[in-house]
Formats: sequence, structure tokens, C-alpha cells
Amino acid sequence: MTQTLLLLPGDGIGPEVTAQAARVVERLNAVAGLDVTTATARFGGAAIDADGVPLTDATLAAAKAADAVLMGAVGGPQWAGQPYDRRPEAGLLALRAGMNVFANLRPARTFAALVDASSLKPEIVAGLDILFVRELTGGVYFGEPRGVTGTSDARRGVNTHVYTAAEIRRVARVAFDLAHGRSGRVCSADKANVMEAGLLWREEVQALRDAEYPHIALTHMLADNTAMQLVKNPRQFDVILTDNLFGDILSDEAAMLTGSLGMLPSAALGQAGTPGLYEPIHGSAPDIAGKGVANPCAAILSLAMALRYSLGRADLADRVEAAVAAALDTGARTADLGGTLRTTAMGDAVLAHL
Repeated sequence: MTQTLLLLPGDGIGPEVTAQAARVVERLNAVAGLDVTTATARFGGAAIDADGVPLTDATLAAAKAADAVLMGAVGGPQWAGQPYDRRPEAGLLALRAGMNVFANLRPARTFAALVDASSLKPEIVAGLDILFVRELTGGVYFGEPRGVTGTSDARRGVNTHVYTAAEIRRVARVAFDLAHGRSGRVCSADKANVMEAGLLWREEVQALRDAEYPHIALTHMLADNTAMQLVKNPRQFDVILTDNLFGDILSDEAAMLTGSLGMLPSAALGQAGTPGLYEPIHGSAPDIAGKGVANPCAAILSLAMALRYSLGRADLADRVEAAVAAALDTGARTADLGGTLRTTAMGDAVLAHL
């Protein structure tokens, strides 16, 4: 049965890198038995300019009807003056909530050819392979009440950090299931020492492990200590489970251990049978947008995650990841990796190994 991949190129370098991922789909359709059609919709700032909102009802409906969604990037300085609910980033939050993708998977993996690109010593990061499982639709980014009230010195900004037991358990279950196919180890990061919601997080994660996953080795770590340990001894971790806010911060920190944001994909998953949302984590990079120099590898690796988790083709996900590694091994590099290849040429290098 033909499957559908919805492309949301978005803003900045998003269209450039998404185009290279689309080329990979075309190649796999032609030579590897993949049967995926692609459709494209406006999203983020591009949708604000054309439609007045960052996410139209039609685009959300198309995303929910697709088998998987591959996003490029959103945002840019030209939309910074918009009200919060009309900014490109609001469209992304609305897309995640509308698709009900509550578990964000962000791998931090060091490719052998790039071990010297990390800001840490090679012996610290060689062989690094961490998988973050971040809760994506709750916590302080979505809690109510929120907003800015008052005037002058009485102005007050409020954001509410709130989680339910059900929200915690469903994302923890994803982490435990993924750990079962890896080393069987999960570290849950929270702030149970100073936050009641953090204490609930710890209690519910532990209770789920004890009841349903006794074979998983679970440890708990305060989020600030996790940040320190990521730069001290990152290879002690395998799967890190954490909430929306801490997951946002910690996974970005871990991303830099690998040498470049241009190499890192992500997935956002919901209940079984619903489409996943896949995106590179590098953002819109407006300073290089339109220059044709962006690294497309994170977008291509995000496609690999879509093949693995939504499209039922783990075999092709392995091939795509191996092609990226092989391109790097033969010296293919964009500017962020210290090379000179342009975006399309880097895509060519990956395609050559498929």
C-alpha cells in the first residue's frame, strides 16, 4: 500500500535541507522497493506570510491524515514582532499538540568520522550513542495559567509547570520500550528535590518500572547534575527520560557533544498507529538561509527515523544511516563540519552510497 509523507519545509534553511531528504525518498522508491508519495504544505513563517497563521486547519488535517510528517525548520527575525500565538514557533507547538505526539526522541550519536569535531576530547565522546526521550506536550510550555499581567514595576510573568500521572506514564512507557531494544538502562532526570511536579514524575516513573518493566535498570538523577554528567562522562548514559523543559535543554547540550547540530535528527511519536513528526533539530539558521550551504544530514537522518518508526521500513532506515556514515567516512563535509560541500553536493554524496 502506498504511504504518504507530508513535507513541511517551513522557513530559513528548512526548504533546502528538506529537498535533499525528498531526493532520498525518490531514490529509495526507485531502487529499494519503497512506495511513498510526498505532499508539501506551508508551515511556520511561510504560512504566516501566505495565510496569516503559522498552521492552517488544512495543514493540520493533512498532517493527521499522513503516515508521517517531515518538517524542515520554523522561525526567523522577520516574524519576531508577532504576538506569541501568531509566531512560527506557536505553529510548531500547535502541530505537536494537534497530532498528539507526546514523546520526543532525540539521538545524540557520534559518527566515527566526526569524533574530532566535538568540543570535548575524542576519548570522552568516541562511541557516544544517547537517546533522549522527552515529554513533548505537557509541562511548563503548555501549562495554564500563563501570561504577562500588570504594569510598570508590578508586571508579572507566569508560566505553570504541571503534569498528570497519565502524561508521565505514557512517555515513560516509550522510554522503557526503547531501552528494551538497547542496553536496558534508563536514567530519568527531574528536579524532585525542589518541584512537586518533579516528585510526582519520579514516583510515577518508578512505579511504572516496578509494575511493568522490572528487567529495565532505572536510575534517577537531578536535571542539573545530568547536565554536568553529560560533559563529564556522557557515555554513562543510554536512554535519558525527562520532561519537556529539561529535555529541551539537556538534549541541546548533548547535541553539541557530537560536533554539529547539522547532524542531529529527531522524532515525535504518539500512540501506535498515529503519524509521527520528524525534524532536524538545527533550527532555521537565517544567517545562511538561501545560500545553499546548509548541512542536509540531520534532515536525511530524520527521514531515516520516519522510515524506522512510522513507515515500517527499519531495513531502509539502516541503509540511509549507513549511507550518511559512508559519505562522512569518504570525507564529505559541509561548512559546519569544516568542509566545502554545498547542500546539494552533500546530498549527492549520501545518495552515492545508497
